[in-house]
Amino acid sequence: MIIGNPLDKCTDIGAIVDPSQKKSIAAIVKRSVEEGATLWQPKSAVPKKGCFFPPTLLCDVETTNVAAIEEIFGPVLSVMTFRHQPEAVQLANNTKYGLAASVWSENINKALDVAPQIQAGVVWINTTNQFDAACGFGGYKESGMGREGGAEGMLEYLKLSDIKTSPFNDPNKPLKSQLIPGSNGLKSKLKRKDDAFKNLLAIDQTAKHYINGKQCRADNGNSLSIYSKEGEQVGRVADGNRKDIRNAVEAAHKANSWSKTSGHLKAQILYYLAENLNYRKAEICQRLMALSCNSEQQAAEEFDASIERLFTYAAWADKYDGKVHQPPIQGVALAMNEPVGVLAIICPDNAPLLSMISLLAPAIAMGNRAIIVPSETSPLIATDFYQVIETSDIPKGVINIVTGGKDSLAKVLSQHDQVDAIWYHGSDKGCEMVELASADNLKRTWTHSKQTSWLRQPNYQEMLRQSCEVKNIWIPYGD
Repeated sequence: MIIGNPLDKCTDIGAIVDPSQKKSIAAIVKRSVEEGATLWQPKSAVPKKGCFFPPTLLCDVETTNVAAIEEIFGPVLSVMTFRHQPEAVQLANNTKYGLAASVWSENINKALDVAPQIQAGVVWINTTNQFDAACGFGGYKESGMGREGGAEGMLEYLKLSDIKTSPFNDPNKPLKSQLIPGSNGLKSKLKRKDDAFKNLLAIDQTAKHYINGKQCRADNGNSLSIYSKEGEQVGRVADGNRKDIRNAVEAAHKANSWSKTSGHLKAQILYYLAENLNYRKAEICQRLMALSCNSEQQAAEEFDASIERLFTYAAWADKYDGKVHQPPIQGVALAMNEPVGVLAIICPDNAPLLSMISLLAPAIAMGNRAIIVPSETSPLIATDFYQVIETSDIPKGVINIVTGGKDSLAKVLSQHDQVDAIWYHGSDKGCEMVELASADNLKRTWTHSKQTSWLRQPNYQEMLRQSCEVKNIWIPYGD
């Protein structure tokens, strides 16, 4: 390899950016050798003029070795052996960074199998260090959450404008309750006020959290009273804390098989969820009227719009595709949409059912696992909803619901290193808190302090985009 002037196009290895960086590289290499690595360096001298470090090979590197953990940013290659392909993927992902990776193999099928499993924003196959303005570049994990280049890079600098209203989604005009068959008979059902539902309100009950597919009590044993619009107590919910969040995050991580589930199967499950929810229409509309809605019509409109959102995102589950770029090489770059991972959703207080569904549906449709903190004033809507989840084939751990103080739970989720992204709807102060608390672990955030009219048709593309990471896989072809 030719070592020399970095401005010379014949140079393979140029100078280090700064003397302090050279010292840092030397210190990491020295420490790596002390931790058991075998050092190989060429005997030929590097240029005396300039800031150069000799090309270095470190063999016999263990997973705990500093060379396998830290970013070196120098001409240093650490080598590890593996017994089989799954172990190679585990070794590659055993790092807190994820900017770029290269997969090399004579078997293109193996290379294409491994590339999507690597947790990095860019993966090159049988090549490396390829860039083009039309192809996105950016990292996973602590290598950052943004993108530059390509359509996804442009969207990092654009802000969603207000959605133009139409007769269908104008918030000033009531949405007719004709979205779901059977809506016209709702009024008579509500007027009858089913005796079983009245008895349910009369019971002094405490709704539990929903974690790992089952209802569970709060870790601290505390509960919060929930009141109707008229000030009458209608129930209690568990008061969640840090340990409840910990349990929910662990459950979500164990449910990672959901991210690998086919889009078609996710769509079928979401359709089934919507169908089962529709059976509970009269009961849930009664709950909406007691907690948040001012009229039967308003409750029916919110419920029908919620069913419609589930149907819509079920349809999107197998249709939100990536792109194929044609960079100036003999090959293609595949921009693949991948789930973010564990996604925390802090719901607003207005339209408690519709807002929760509108945020949850795109997240799980794209393969994420969700931890929901429902409306602080109307959490009983969410605890009614998890009874539907239990009968709708949703795998355990995919949806977890923790009730309690919105901002206190949001802060715990923001600081949690194993939560990959957080969506927050609340106050300006709460938005600021989430942004600051997430900065340390480079968590993706999407915050909203302005009240949203959830009956309006949402921007589905934006909701789905926020639910995904974009990985660019470069595939050269030919000899």
